[in-house]
Amino acid sequence: MVSIKRKAVKTDLFYLFISVFIFISFSCNREKTDSSKRTPVDYVNPYIGNISHLLVPTYPMTHLPNSMLRVQPNRIDYTFDVVDGLPILKTSHRGATAFRLNPVNRLQEDSLIKKKYVYDNEKITPYHYSMDLIEEDIAVEFAPSHQSAIYQLTFGQGNGNIILTTANGRLEYTDNAIRGYQQFSGNTKVYLYMESQEKPSKIAVLDNNIPDYTVTAGEGKNTALLLSFEKPEVRIRYGISYISIEQAKSNLQREIDTYNVETISRQGKEKWNEVLGKIRVEGVCETQKTVFYTALYRTYERMITISEDGKYYSPFDGQMHMDHNRSFYTDDWIWDTYRATHPLRTIIEPEMEQDMLNSFILMAQQTETKWLPTFPSVHGDSHGMNGNHGVITLWDAWQKGLRNMDMQAAFESSKKTLLEKSILPYRAVPHTELDKIYLEKGYFPALEPGEKESLDIVHPYEKRQSVAITLAACYDDWCLAQMAREMDEKETAEYFLNRSFNYRNIYNEQTGFFHPRNRKGEFIQPMDYAFSGGKGGRDYYDENNGWIYRWEVPQNIKDLIRLMGGKEAFSANLDETFRKPLEIFKPDFFGTFPDHTGLVGQYSMGNEPCLHIPYLYNYVGQPWKTQKRVRELLSQWFRNDLMGMPGDEDGRGMSAFVVFSSLGFYPVTPGLPMYVIGSPVFESATIELPEGKTFQVICHNYSPENKYIRSATLNGKEWNKSWFSHQDLMQGGKLEFVMGKYPNKMWASSEEAIPPSFEWEH
Repeated sequence: MVSIKRKAVKTDLFYLFISVFIFISFSCNREKTDSSKRTPVDYVNPYIGNISHLLVPTYPMTHLPNSMLRVQPNRIDYTFDVVDGLPILKTSHRGATAFRLNPVNRLQEDSLIKKKYVYDNEKITPYHYSMDLIEEDIAVEFAPSHQSAIYQLTFGQGNGNIILTTANGRLEYTDNAIRGYQQFSGNTKVYLYMESQEKPSKIAVLDNNIPDYTVTAGEGKNTALLLSFEKPEVRIRYGISYISIEQAKSNLQREIDTYNVETISRQGKEKWNEVLGKIRVEGVCETQKTVFYTALYRTYERMITISEDGKYYSPFDGQMHMDHNRSFYTDDWIWDTYRATHPLRTIIEPEMEQDMLNSFILMAQQTETKWLPTFPSVHGDSHGMNGNHGVITLWDAWQKGLRNMDMQAAFESSKKTLLEKSILPYRAVPHTELDKIYLEKGYFPALEPGEKESLDIVHPYEKRQSVAITLAACYDDWCLAQMAREMDEKETAEYFLNRSFNYRNIYNEQTGFFHPRNRKGEFIQPMDYAFSGGKGGRDYYDENNGWIYRWEVPQNIKDLIRLMGGKEAFSANLDETFRKPLEIFKPDFFGTFPDHTGLVGQYSMGNEPCLHIPYLYNYVGQPWKTQKRVRELLSQWFRNDLMGMPGDEDGRGMSAFVVFSSLGFYPVTPGLPMYVIGSPVFESATIELPEGKTFQVICHNYSPENKYIRSATLNGKEWNKSWFSHQDLMQGGKLEFVMGKYPNKMWASSEEAIPPSFEWEH
C-alpha cells in the first residue's frame, strides 16, 4: 500500500469534481448545469486529443500564456503509464527537454538514475501539474511562472533525494544553489539556477560520490548531481534563461518569492482567467464550453516570448539584443498558424501579435540571407513545410490596422525572400534550376511516375510537391503584390500580381483539379487525385491529396469559381468532396496519407489546408450549406475526450479553427480584412476588444439543434450578407442571428451578399 497521505477533504473534492465532470460531459441534451462558479480556465481539459488517430497526439502542456517555461509529462503519449523523469523545460512544442529531475526514495546503487517511473493519479491543468510515482511512493506537485517554476516532492518512505541531470552541459552546486546549462543545436544554451527550501545534507557527483558542498559535474557531456535531504518533503524552485545563469537567477527572484506551490498555482490560474476571459460564452452545454476553452488555451502555447529583463538572446545571429520595450517572440510553425492562429490574435491580442510580427522582421534582419523565417524556434529557423507565409501574416495584420511595426522593413524582407529563396519544401536555399523553370513557365515541374530525382537539393522524403508549392507561392505573391502597391512600388506590384495567377497554369479544365505538369508542360498521367503522389502525395501535393488542394486558392475564390465553370459546378464539386468515398481499403489509404485524417468523404478535418473549405459555399450564395457542414464537423471531430482532436495539431491551427467556428465566423482569406459567417455554437459570445469595446454574437431562438441562420442584424440593422469586415468587429457592436432547425436558403444568397474575393481583375 502506498503510504502517501493526502487530506481527506482534497480527495473528496477531487472525486466529487470528477463525478460532476463525467455527468456534465454526457448531459448535453439535459438541463444546463449551473456554471456560475466555474471560471474559463476551469473548463480547460489539456487531455483532449492525448491519444492520436494516427500521428502525433496533443500534449497536456502546463505553462502560462505565451511564456518561455513550458512543461509536459516526459512520456510518449497518454497510453503509457511511465514517465522518463520530471520535466524542467520544454524548449519547443515538440523539441527536446532541457534537464531532467529524478526523485529517489532509497539510495541504492541500482536506483540512483531511475530513467522510468510508473505513475498514477495524474492531474494536469494549464497552471498546475501533479502525479504520484506509485512504485517509488513519491507525490509530485508543480506550478509554473513565466521563466521560473516550483516543485514540491513528498517522499513516502524516509528522507528525500533528488538527482538533476543535463545532456551536453555542466552542473555545479555552490552557494546553496545548483547552477548549470545544457547545450542545444547551433549556439543555443539553456541556463538553470535552482535552489531548495532546506539545505541538502549531501551533494555528490553521481558517478564518484564526492561529499563536498562545492561540486562540479563535468562539462560538455551528460552529467548528474545528487542532493540528499533529511526531510521527507523537498521543495525546490528554479529559473531558466537563454542568456546566462545569473539571468536565470534574476528571473526566479523576479517571479517567485515563496516555496508554496499553491501560491504560484493560484497566480497562474488568475493569469489564465485573464486571457481566456477575453471571450465569454454562454448558453450551451458544459462539454462544448470545455472544447472551446481548451482550444483557446492551446492557441496561447505559441509563440513564446524570450525577452528577459529588457534583452534577449537571438538564435538567429547568436547575439544579445535589447528588446526596446517590445517582447521578442519565437517558436512558430507559420504554415500551420497563418490561416487562423495569427488572425485570432489580431482580434484578442493585437499588441502581442504586433510584437510577434516585429520579431519576424528582426529575425530576417539578423540572418545572413535577410529572409523571413518559416519555422522559427529557440534554436533558429528551420524551413519546415512549404511556402513563405510570413508574408501573409504581415500583410494580414497591416490590412487589419496593426501599424506598430516597420512596414518598409517588412516589405523589403518579404520581397527579398520571394525573389531569392527557392520554393522547394524543407529547403532554405537560393533559387535552383527548378525555380528557374517555375519563373519561366509559371509552374513547378513534377517528375513522371517512376522517374528518378536528378537534383540532390530536393529533400529525399518531402520530394518536389509541385502542385502544393505552386499554390503556396501564388498566395505569397498575392500578398506581396498588395504590399508593393501600399509602398507605391507599381512595377513590383504588377510583377507579383502576375505571378500570383500561376495557379491557372496547373489547372486541368478537363478534370477540374490542379494537376502536376512535367518539364515539357504535359499533365502527368496516369493520375488519381485521391491516391497519386506517393507518401503523403508529396510528389505533387503535401500531406493531403488532390481533392484538398483543389480548393487551395483562398486569395481568389472568385477566379476559382470561374475556372470550375461557375457557381453550380463549384457547389457540386464541394458537395462531391464531402461525399465521395475513398473507394480504397482504409489501411492502404492511411498508409500513404497518414495526415489525411478526420475523413468526411475526401475531406480531411485533421489537416490545416482543409480548414477554410466548408466556408466556401458562402461564395456561391449557399451559406446554409456552410452552416450545416461546420456544425457537423465541430460535433463529429472536436470532442471532450482523449481522441477529440481529428489530426496532428502541432501548430495550433485546428484549435484556432474551433475558436472561430464556435463563435460563428472564420478568416477564409488572411490578407483580406473580413470574416465569413458560419453557424455560431453559443447562445451568446462576447469578445473583449481594445479601448473597452466589445463585440457580441447573439443567437435568438437558440438551441443546440438550431444550427441554421434564418435572419441577422448587425448593430440593429438588417444584415443579409454572409460576411462582415474586421472593422465591423473591432469597432464593437452586436451581430444577432435568429436561428432555426431548418435553413433559410434565401438568406445571404444574392450576388451582393457574397464575401469579397479579389480586389484586382486580371
